[in-house]
Amino acid sequence: MFRRTVAAALAAFALVSCSASADSGTAGLSGTVNVFAAASLTGTFTQLGKDFEAAHPGVKVVFNFAGSSALAQQINQGAPADVFASASPKNLDQVKDKGTPKTFARNKLEIAVPKGNPAGIKGLADFTDKNRKLALCAEQVPCGAAAKKVFEAAKLTPEPDSLEQDVKAALTKVTLGEVDAALVYKTDILAAKAKVDGIPFPEADQAVTDYPIAALTTSKNPTTAAAFVTYVLSPAAQKVLTTAGFETP
Repeated sequence: MFRRTVAAALAAFALVSCSASADSGTAGLSGTVNVFAAASLTGTFTQLGKDFEAAHPGVKVVFNFAGSSALAQQINQGAPADVFASASPKNLDQVKDKGTPKTFARNKLEIAVPKGNPAGIKGLADFTDKNRKLALCAEQVPCGAAAKKVFEAAKLTPEPDSLEQDVKAALTKVTLGEVDAALVYKTDILAAKAKVDGIPFPEADQAVTDYPIAALTTSKNPTTAAAFVTYVLSPAAQKVLTTAGFETP
């Protein structure tokens, strides 16, 4: 009887010790963390933010989603950012106060068409047809830079009707039926699968996009910013990203 009592007490002590150890690893996490993230991360990062808040009740994650080039410019102009998750290493490199970047995901382009593909788009060559309504991202944003690479790889000159400032704007043109096709990321097509169809093309492998993330050295909440970056790199967060169609780095 005495041995059983001692064993139970030791087990309880071990459980408390483990809990204290786990808590000590997240001690000090509180306040708001402002995360500037590429537009193509809207769905996944919104979920990651909720999960991070649930794990750390004293923390509030506030997102600013936009084109990576616009976000880099905002940060350099003094916008209150703690973390920057970019759809391009180039745009993150433009931020003078970045910490050490780490690649957390990869993505590639697909052709988005309205559900049922009413215009009969077959492949990348259709983007050279002046009689079709077509949307691309502007060249200064990551999806536009990737589009430029795939057209060069295919030796094609596109004839877009509009150049959008982020990938969500290009996708919206498709979902509203304003264009016959647009080049967007595979993940955006999966997220909008009720409204659009995706057409893969081989040249997309020539322009795989790396997504880096970094806490900013000017962060007002550096401990929580670093913890959020660590979380994005964790297996739990990576599962959310891969489910959404992102590739692992």
